[in-house]
Amino acid sequence: MTNHDKRKILLAVTGLSPQIVTETLYALAVGQDTPWIPDEIHLITSCEGAERARLSLLDPAAGQFHALCRDYPQLATASFPPDNIHLIRDRVGQPLGDIRTPEDNALAADTIHAVVRALTADPDTELHVSIAGGRKTMGFYLGYCLSLVARPQDRLSHVLVSEPFESLPTFYYPPASPCLLHTRDGRPVHTADARIMLAEIPFVRLRTLLPTAALSPDLSFGEAVAATQAHLEAVQLTVHFAGRSLQCGRKSVPLPPQLFALYAWFAILARDGAAPIRYTRVDPAGFLELYGRVIGRDAVDWEKTSAQLKEGFPKEFFEQKCAKINGILRRELGLLAPPYLIARHGQRSHSCHGLDVAPDKILIE
Repeated sequence: MTNHDKRKILLAVTGLSPQIVTETLYALAVGQDTPWIPDEIHLITSCEGAERARLSLLDPAAGQFHALCRDYPQLATASFPPDNIHLIRDRVGQPLGDIRTPEDNALAADTIHAVVRALTADPDTELHVSIAGGRKTMGFYLGYCLSLVARPQDRLSHVLVSEPFESLPTFYYPPASPCLLHTRDGRPVHTADARIMLAEIPFVRLRTLLPTAALSPDLSFGEAVAATQAHLEAVQLTVHFAGRSLQCGRKSVPLPPQLFALYAWFAILARDGAAPIRYTRVDPAGFLELYGRVIGRDAVDWEKTSAQLKEGFPKEFFEQKCAKINGILRRELGLLAPPYLIARHGQRSHSCHGLDVAPDKILIE
């Protein structure tokens, strides 16, 4: 499917100036050589912003969105029902009247992140995002959230309106039949002199660089940013025998002696460039040597484990230990865990296990 066939969606944040919606629509559909006509329009705003949008844009008789569509019939197919106005809500679900506190900002970020992620989930959509409206932090969050999840077809822009029309509350777009308006101080101005320009903003698209977990709908904006940062950080694994712990990036993870020895064995194999192993085809002597180094060969548990592995690794022993290690890593590292897990390669009946950390990123101490 080409971009021309995709469902086009315009998304904007607004505050107390819903004019940016009609101004952006005009710039997209009328003010550029190649018109871009949205199939859907979505807004993210506060309680008061939503009320202003409903009254000044969507009122059946006086709404400026409907007036724009009448003046420029190419926009007649654009769908903008009231349900497409997404409210920023507090922790108990009540709409926010404004965004004034750090907690309000966090709520706005989570709402924006959820809406942008949902609108980019369908590969057959094309999203155009405007950051012209709302408070400055809302525009920042909207652009940042788009950077996390945008596909190649998605765009980001800011609409620019010439003075004095930018600050004129009665100006929504240049009407097809120009008319006279008055500034706040009573000065007459003519809409034929208005200029609306669309400034497209380049941005970095990170979606294809991120693991699936970083795009999960269960994540807040802050969690998604943390997951992205963790994924983009260089993987570095250090195995500390003295403290029986792993240093995974900036996070230290202690392990019980037997699990530590098994992971250290995998780490040494990976550092030395060995291929993933099948437990039925590998001598456990290397693991036992490391386990003895950790707890001592005269320890009862080492003797017990040595006897248990005399004929090789039992399937239950090997798979349970790997699963326990991965469980601890997931619990301690969260979204940072995947590069450090003991990975399974191949079909289950013929699978091999090993670390996917590059040899030059592993240090044994």
